[in-house]
Amino acid sequence: MDNLEKLESKSVYILREAYREFKNLCMLWSIGKDSTVLLWLARKAFFGHVPFPLVHIDTHFKIPEMIAYRDNLAREWHLNMVYGENAEALNQKKTFQDGAVDRLTCCKNLKTDALKHTLAGDWPRYRLNHASGAYEVDADKEPYTGVIAGVRADEEGSRSKERYFSPRDRENEWDVADQPPELWNQFKTDFAPGTHLRIHPLLDWTELNIWEYIGRENIPTVSLYYNLGDGKRYRSLGCWPCTKPVNSNARDVNDIIRELRCGKFADIAERSGRDQDKEDGGGLETLRKDGYM
Repeated sequence: MDNLEKLESKSVYILREAYREFKNLCMLWSIGKDSTVLLWLARKAFFGHVPFPLVHIDTHFKIPEMIAYRDNLAREWHLNMVYGENAEALNQKKTFQDGAVDRLTCCKNLKTDALKHTLAGDWPRYRLNHASGAYEVDADKEPYTGVIAGVRADEEGSRSKERYFSPRDRENEWDVADQPPELWNQFKTDFAPGTHLRIHPLLDWTELNIWEYIGRENIPTVSLYYNLGDGKRYRSLGCWPCTKPVNSNARDVNDIIRELRCGKFADIAERSGRDQDKEDGGGLETLRKDGYM
C-alpha cells in the first residue's frame, strides 16, 4: 500500500465513522480541488452514493466557471445539492466589491454568517430539483450539526490546529485551546448534546497529495486550475475580487505536480494569491474561530 492508498483508506474510514456516529450530516463543497477530492472519496466510501447533502455557500462573487462546474457535476452524479447565501448583505451591498466593507468583513458577511445560518436552517436553503434542473427553496429546515469539510493542515496556519473530529459550540464557534487529543488513530466521537462538529477527512493530505490523487483517479476539476493559453492559472479558488491567478505554464495535472515537487511553487504558500489572508495577521484564525470554513 503506497502513501496515497494509505491516505485514501484513512479518509474513507473517517467518512464512514462520521456517518455511523452522527446525525444531520452535510458536506461542504466549495467547488475547489480539495472538496472535490473529498466528494470523490465520499462516493467511494458509500459505493457511488453520497448519503448526505452537499452544501455550497454562494457569495455571488464566484467565478462563473465554478458555478457551471458545480451544477453540471451535481446533475451528472445525482448529488443532493444545496446552497445558502446572505441575501441581506448582498441586497444592501455590504461587500468589499461595493466598497462598503474591508475584505475580512466581506468574508464574515458572505461566508461565515451565511454558513452559520445555512447550517442552522434559519435562513433559506436552495436545493437542486433534478427533475426541473432548477434550485428551489428547501422545505427541510433541520439544522446540520455534523459538517464534513475538505480542510488540510498544510493549507494555512489555523487549519493545522484542527482535529479529524473537531467540536464547535452551539454557535459554531471554535475554541482552539479546547480540542480533543487524537493519538494512535483513536478519535473522540462522543460529545455533549448541542455540540456542533466539523469532520476533516483530508487533514493530513498535502497540496501535492491532492493533485497526485486527482491524476491517479482522473477526477474532473474546474478548468480554472490550468493554463488555457494565457500563461496564468488559479492555484486556490475563491471569490474573484480577492483571488488572483498565478503565472504558470501548467496545462494539465502532471504539469501541476511537477511545479509542486520541484518547480516554481515548491516553496511558495498555496494561498499566496488570496488577498483576504494578507489582511488577517493571524492567517484565517480570526474568521475560523467565528465559524468560517
